[in-house]
Order: sequence, then structure tokens, then C-alpha cells
Amino acid sequence: MNRTYEIMFIVRPDVEEAEIDKLIEGFSSNVTSGGGEVKSVEKMGRRRLAYTVRKFNDGFYILLTIAAEGSLITEIERRLRVSEQVIKFITVRMDEEEKRLAKVKALRDSKVKRSAQPAAASSQAPAAESAEEAPDAAAAPVENAAV
Repeated sequence: MNRTYEIMFIVRPDVEEAEIDKLIEGFSSNVTSGGGEVKSVEKMGRRRLAYTVRKFNDGFYILLTIAAEGSLITEIERRLRVSEQVIKFITVRMDEEEKRLAKVKALRDSKVKRSAQPAAASSQAPAAESAEEAPDAAAAPVENAAV
């Protein structure tokens, strides 16, 4: 069963642009040869790291969005681990996140619908109550005056 994953990895800052393209092409070919599909490749450019990683303070960020089997992802992670140019990587399974976001959105939509209905009903109720109270209030002083 193919699942959607995002793999973000950081390449050393001293690596040339051509070598980065070759590295991305190598990972993409591994995915396609393993039966997966590369949905998108996003080169995010050179950025400063939050902390020093392998004596580097910045690196090139690359984001791969992949639809593949779990066994293929473990192979890609193994290759990322042994690649000398990659200093850090993370893999996130996105289909669970998309399912969670859809659930939250459905819950929010249902709350909006629920809160819209009682608000309309409650705004009509005070008007009806005040209309009913007005004749009683007018009738009460008349009765007291007659007695």
C-alpha cells in the first residue's frame, strides 16, 4: 500500500549546485525503480541551521514528496544516512497528517453549523418573549386599576 511521505534533507553548504542536482536525481531514481512515485521536489535553497550539525552552520534544504511503500522509504533513509553530502534528514508520513487535518476540518465545520443554528433560534426567542410579555404587562395595570 503506497503512502505519502515527505523527506527533507540538508546537504553540506560546500557542495556544488550540479552535485546537488545529481544527488536529487539519484534519490528520485531509487524511488521510481523501487515502485514509488516522486510527487514533487522542492529545493528550498541555502539556509542557516538552528544549531551546528557536523561542524556546519548552514546547508541546502531539499524537500521530496514521495508516494511509496514503507520498505522503500527505509532504503531511501539508509542511503541518506550513508551519503557523505547529506548532514541531516527527516521523514514524515503525510497521509496520517492529512487524515488528521481532514478530521479537524470536519469537526470545525460541524461546530460552525451547530453554533449558527442555536444563535438564530436564540435571537428569535427573546423577541417572541418580549412580545408576549408586553400585553401581559399592559393588562396588569388595568386590572389593578379596576379592582
